[in-house]
Amino acid sequence: MIAAIIYTLCTLTSLICAVLLLRSYAKSKYRLLLWAGICFVGITLNNALLVVDKLIFPGPDVDLLTIRLAVAFAALVFLLYGLIFDE
Repeated sequence: MIAAIIYTLCTLTSLICAVLLLRSYAKSKYRLLLWAGICFVGITLNNALLVVDKLIFPGPDVDLLTIRLAVAFAALVFLLYGLIFDE
């Protein structure tokens, strides 16, 4: 029960961060906010997959670890690209 609450709150927190970052980018057009917002969209998706993996399909039959890691990696690549190549 506590795990479900924590996983859900983490998903909602990352969603709120993504929305705030992307809203701020829409107003200021500061591109680092865009890359950070895209990263948090990926983190939100990663957290949502964690909820699905641990709460909806808790058995050993369904394992979404590889998909979750790929989504987290892609999210961080967007942020890293923005930090390195965006001026």
